Amino acid sequence: MTAGVYDSANVVREPMELLRDMLEEQFITHTNRLTELTVYGRLPGHGGYDPDALQALAATAREGIADTAQALRRMSEGTYGGCEGCHNDIPLDRLRALPHVRYCVSCQRRQPR
Repeated sequence: MTAGVYDSANVVREPMELLRDMLEEQFITHTNRLTELTVYGRLPGHGGYDPDALQALAATAREGIADTAQALRRMSEGTYGGCEGCHNDIPLDRLRALPHVRYCVSCQRRQPR
């Protein structure tokens, strides 16, 4: 290949592969955040965090870890991208915005908060 020629095959990848990469990156980010918060919780003064705030942030990180792990499991099982409510496909744009999502917009609205 000559210099200056654009090779789209190296740039364009399948949407599922990109979504998997996003989920893996999010999993690592949440895990690193939880590790950081755990260390802060053990420091004198809690690393400048209010203990209640630290606990809430750690719970959010744990939830992020669980959500991404479940999405990666669904990928490996071949059920990723299907709505758990109506069993229709979740639109790709929604998966790009929230790669861990389990429901389409309509079914998500019906879920208890």
